[in-house]
Amino acid sequence: MSILLDKLEIIYKRWEEIGDQIVQPDVVADMKRYVKLSKDYKDLQPIVEAYKQYKNIISNIENAKDVLAKEKDEEFRLLAKEELIQLTSHYEEMEEKIRLLLIPSDPQDSKNAVVEIRAGTGGDEASIFSGDLFRMYTHYCEAKNWKIDIVSMTEGTMGGFKEIVFDVTGEGVYGLLKYESGVHRVQRVPQTETQGRVHTSAASVVVLPEADEFDVELKQSDIRKDTYCSSGPGGQSVNTTYSAVRLTHIPTGIVVAIQDEKSQIKNLDKAMRILRTRIFEMEYQKYLDDVSSKRKTMVSTGDRSAKIRTYNYPQNRVTDHRINLTMYNLTAFMDGNIQDTIEALQVAENAERLKETVSIQSID
Repeated sequence: MSILLDKLEIIYKRWEEIGDQIVQPDVVADMKRYVKLSKDYKDLQPIVEAYKQYKNIISNIENAKDVLAKEKDEEFRLLAKEELIQLTSHYEEMEEKIRLLLIPSDPQDSKNAVVEIRAGTGGDEASIFSGDLFRMYTHYCEAKNWKIDIVSMTEGTMGGFKEIVFDVTGEGVYGLLKYESGVHRVQRVPQTETQGRVHTSAASVVVLPEADEFDVELKQSDIRKDTYCSSGPGGQSVNTTYSAVRLTHIPTGIVVAIQDEKSQIKNLDKAMRILRTRIFEMEYQKYLDDVSSKRKTMVSTGDRSAKIRTYNYPQNRVTDHRINLTMYNLTAFMDGNIQDTIEALQVAENAERLKETVSIQSID
């Protein structure tokens, strides 16, 4: 008990120090420092609140034990015993909650996300399924009041997308959407099938934390910029103005081409964001490779063969293979009701992370 309280006391004092610092004029004047300290203050808030509740429960337990030790009246003793049973249960629940809160979170969880959906095996049906997945995520993001901004897309010949890349902006986006990375498999009768046979198709989803300027420092001397005329639907500006932008990052060879906007400035802004994220991904990939080898809930973005979920239309069934979770609510699921599955994955990951923490502590 004392070890956990000691840890919480240190965190509480740090929280108070940050609270004092963020109102100091020199900190307010330094925007980068102010933003970081404000984020640290907000991140520590749940632990501080849990600490106060935990400390109060311990105090009440001691009072109840004191009553049992000194009180002669049986009625008072009975009340104290009942209270002690309830407090002990609350104490154990709060201790478990605090242990989870003390596990270091992924620093990228609070970031916006870049999502890529690519049609896999299955031809036109795979493209149609990619479109269905995009619609599913669109509904989910709308329910979360998150904003979606399409970066680039290649439409399928029979509908859907061969590939679509989009930004998602909001609070804690990556921390929730990261569980969607992997291969999504669909089993159904394709629109193009005349014999009524069930086919299996697939689409891959990659979710990356959007890198900000503090994560990646881009030197203009390392970037080659080319402009060219847009192609495809887009009105009178198509093939008449050099609004499309292609950026080549010379040290890594990464190429990003954007032509969605009519304005070259807007396309350049999008291209820079994507380029920054692609470069950040190369370093972040090492972390994901390590995590995915330990936790079944997470899939390395480099492993595009990792099947995470099956959508079976004839049985109205969705199965998440990472945690062996099967639901018969496919229609609602495809309408964006995926929160329950994400929460189940979070619970499974927290359990795995808690095991990691306990293993490390036992070694120490």
